[in-house]
Amino acid sequence: MTPGLAAALNAPLSTARLTLAPLLGAHAAALFPILADPGTQRWISAPKAKSEESMRQRWAGLEGRCSPDGVEAWVAWAVQRRDDGAWLGKIDANVDGALVVTNLGYVFSPAHWGHGYATEAVGAVVDHLIRVGVTELRATVTVGNEASCHVLERLGFERRGVLVGNDVIRGIPHDDHLYVRPGRPGIA
Repeated sequence: MTPGLAAALNAPLSTARLTLAPLLGAHAAALFPILADPGTQRWISAPKAKSEESMRQRWAGLEGRCSPDGVEAWVAWAVQRRDDGAWLGKIDANVDGALVVTNLGYVFSPAHWGHGYATEAVGAVVDHLIRVGVTELRATVTVGNEASCHVLERLGFERRGVLVGNDVIRGIPHDDHLYVRPGRPGIA
């Protein structure tokens, strides 16, 4: 994965209602409260950030957009509503050298659930990644998180099965639904 391709994968995006900016350490101040919210923590397996500063440092370390071994692009966006500047959440994706999204994830503030923001933002990311050349997209959703399942299904992802014990949330193994969507054909 070249830094140039990783940067192209992580371009700024916008929709009618939203702006998606490549995630930076500076976004920690706006997004820490969202990621610390117990409503969002219910479905997140990543360890809860201890502080806004620790989140800022971690995200600043990812600004190169490539894994340390250069095999994957680590791309992510902070999602903001255009009309009032409210921060809604974030989206991230790991893209391997074959241009397959091996993990697409997103988290949005519970205060903004039910308004179509996740579908709009994730749809913009999916469309962009396919335009850049991604050949397949994969995502997992914790069994029970039906709202996230509906987002993916609205965007053309197909449920392919259950991965038993695939995730651990607060020390408890959870099953995940595996979702797959074809990307740009003929690119490999």
